[in-house]
Amino acid sequence: MRSAGIVSIAVLLSRVSGLVREISMARLFGASLQHDSFLLGFRIPNLTRDLFAEGALSSAFIPIFSEYLATRSREEAARLANLVATALILFIGLFCVAGVIWSPQLVGWMVPGFSAVPGKHELAVHMTRIMFPFLLLVALAAQAMGILNACQQFGVPALSSSFFNLGSVVFGLLIGLVFGPSLGITGIEGMAWGVVAGGALQLGWQIPALHRAGFRFRPAFDWSHPGLREIIRLMGPAILGNAAVQINVWINTNFASSISDPLRGPDGPVTWLNCAFRFMQLPLGVFGVAIASATLPEISRSASAGDMDEFRQTIARSLGMVFLLTVPSSVGLVVLGDAMIGAIYQGGRFNAYDTQQTGIALSYFALGLAGYAAAKVLNPAFYALKDSRTPMLVTVSSVIVNLVAINSLTRVTRLGHASLAATTSVVALVSFLILFLILRARIGGVHGRALASSSGKILAASAMMGVAVYAGNHAITNWLGESRAARLLDLAVCIPGGAVAFYAACRWMEVPEVEMARRAMLRRRARV
Repeated sequence: MRSAGIVSIAVLLSRVSGLVREISMARLFGASLQHDSFLLGFRIPNLTRDLFAEGALSSAFIPIFSEYLATRSREEAARLANLVATALILFIGLFCVAGVIWSPQLVGWMVPGFSAVPGKHELAVHMTRIMFPFLLLVALAAQAMGILNACQQFGVPALSSSFFNLGSVVFGLLIGLVFGPSLGITGIEGMAWGVVAGGALQLGWQIPALHRAGFRFRPAFDWSHPGLREIIRLMGPAILGNAAVQINVWINTNFASSISDPLRGPDGPVTWLNCAFRFMQLPLGVFGVAIASATLPEISRSASAGDMDEFRQTIARSLGMVFLLTVPSSVGLVVLGDAMIGAIYQGGRFNAYDTQQTGIALSYFALGLAGYAAAKVLNPAFYALKDSRTPMLVTVSSVIVNLVAINSLTRVTRLGHASLAATTSVVALVSFLILFLILRARIGGVHGRALASSSGKILAASAMMGVAVYAGNHAITNWLGESRAARLLDLAVCIPGGAVAFYAACRWMEVPEVEMARRAMLRRRARV
């Protein structure tokens, strides 16, 4: 719980610093040819990062590395870390070189329409070539994060993405606007170089902590090493699973682009869904990703030691904490969605109708939040058991579930763009349920009765919170209307008020996860 709390705060800082980065780019370049080219140039290496440089690598590396730390000497664990780092430098380095060479083909394949605008295709190619090395830097940073997490150090690696966000802006401004004019570097080129510098800062921020933990990089080559071969074996299915996630995103985007709203046309649904999903990603990252990051090293050590009872207890507690944090978040997003979206986005060409339609999409996205977050805990559990095929097969199967759900909901209901948000929630909940049932059978149970009891109490407490928040939201809206100031006041009153109501309800019903969280916070305060 304490480890997850550290990661939660760091993820929140990362989201805020990421927003600062986006606002800076929007203020500097607006909706321009340069900004479009930059976004595409960043998206190409970022897509490959999502496929195998972060999720797949961490899921495969941490369980094996944790096993070496628990059962072998520190020197053997350090050698494995050096073998993996050397392999990353060689293979991802070659991939980056290939990406730089074939950037014109990649850009032409992804956005053929750029060629219709003079100079846009060429600028996008230039941006891609500048930013492709970011992929290697972020892969090494992901490995460094895995090493530190396995050593029970969570604060430094969790803050690294914030250093990337802020470093990319600061270095980008320095290179592009301060030193750029004298060096012949344009502003947008400076921001592209800033991304590379931010990636280097993300890695460099973690190196002192690695040294203090006793890990220093030294090139090492041994392709027959059993630990390295096991990591490569686990990464293969993980890459396929991440590719399936990208396929689902592409399917949903394709369907969204085919929906035309009577008032806003074909562009409205895509924008509404994107804005709504960004709101859902905040609690997903702050709670789901944080708990998963803290859980994986623990269950990896339990699996390595053969202590399956501890493994089951950790999984059950982690799922309980996920439900404690995400179920009330879902209720809050449903009740306060319009106020949140209106306070952040409404203005200019984003009008009240856009706020309403985005709020509808957010309500349906929120239904699957607990499933999304819980799956992020369960997926690493299989990797800790050295089973990468099961989560891969479940993720690939989700593509079929996604297609069936989209076709069913769009034909049977009149939800329009909201049907795609509902489909996303259905896929998340079904994937979680399948993973949970398989894992329960694999490890002989996960303290299911206790988990079901606490989950029922959490659901009841969330419903009580929802009633209280709805009453407060309704009263403030009737009193002050729907101006931006009124919505900000609404959020300032209803969010903390809802949190207090939820906490009181959980204490009254004696939800065990609340007491566990309280004890963890008190112990941390006592040490400070």
